Amino acid sequence: AERFTPEPDNTSDNQQEAGNGDGNVPLMINGQYIKDLSFEAPNTPDVFSLIQEEVPAIEVNIDVEASPKDENLFEVCLTVRAEAKIKEQLVYLCEVEYAGLFTVNVAQEHIGPVLLIECPLIIFPFLRRIIADLTGDGGFAPLMLAPIDFAALYQQRMIAAQEKAKSEEDKKGNAKDA
Repeated sequence: AERFTPEPDNTSDNQQEAGNGDGNVPLMINGQYIKDLSFEAPNTPDVFSLIQEEVPAIEVNIDVEASPKDENLFEVCLTVRAEAKIKEQLVYLCEVEYAGLFTVNVAQEHIGPVLLIECPLIIFPFLRRIIADLTGDGGFAPLMLAPIDFAALYQQRMIAAQEKAKSEEDKKGNAKDA
């Protein structure tokens, strides 16, 4: 069997029952993979004595992106950047881009929430383990990412997009008045 399949195999009766009535499964993961991975600890071994005295401050940023690859086929990428510092000294920098390839058969109005909420929920545990292993194998305490509320992130993104669209409309209106 191939590791990545472009289309789901809809021959199973169970899958047809779970689908949207037309034999298509609403959401299926076709594969998942590391797209980019970087770990830097430029101040080792000197930093090991520092972390015995002080706990590093760790700043974690996460981003979710989705892009179409084919009809009903989408790539969803989670990007995490974790930077640990003691005062201004870098302890480590961990960057991982982890992706999943999904077949999505839902109504158009549900595509956004499925791609930016449901799909990230599926692949996040794998990304979390990779980051914990990577930081642990780097000689530091494993970084265990807290669960992420992808629904709240999606809502924030939608609000920001609405505010941006409104401010652009206001600018256009003001330019016409001038």
